[in-house]
Amino acid sequence: MKNYKLKINGNDYNVDINEVEGQEIKLNVNGTEYVVTVDQEIKQQPKPMARPVAAPAAQVAPAAGGVQKASAPAAAGAKVTTPLPGTILDVYVNVGDAVKAGQTVVLLEAMKMENNIEADTDGTVKEVKVRKGDSVLEGDVLVVIG
Repeated sequence: MKNYKLKINGNDYNVDINEVEGQEIKLNVNGTEYVVTVDQEIKQQPKPMARPVAAPAAQVAPAAGGVQKASAPAAAGAKVTTPLPGTILDVYVNVGDAVKAGQTVVLLEAMKMENNIEADTDGTVKEVKVRKGDSVLEGDVLVVIG
């Protein structure tokens, strides 16, 4: 799901694009669902894999406020990814911060639950790829730790 904040003729709109299939777009504008038809088929970009097949699966806690862990080692550093689509409620680290394995780096709202996303490794934050309010998809990179 992609989220856009638009201003049209001085009015603010919060637009969530939920699904794109052929010429049809299912979206939500300020809480109201719409199906929009466009004049040309929209070609989807293939979703890049955020972690290699051999990476450990995400651990999902069953209760609200539970802990979610997801990361993938890479040559440029460990990538903390999101195990579920959702909205970033808070980012607890900045570039240059030292983090420890198990430290919460991002708070994610997914399926009406708040989920702590933790670092799986010790290191220094090299990149923060999200901001508070961003919508993310499963596998999106949130933070890179080197």
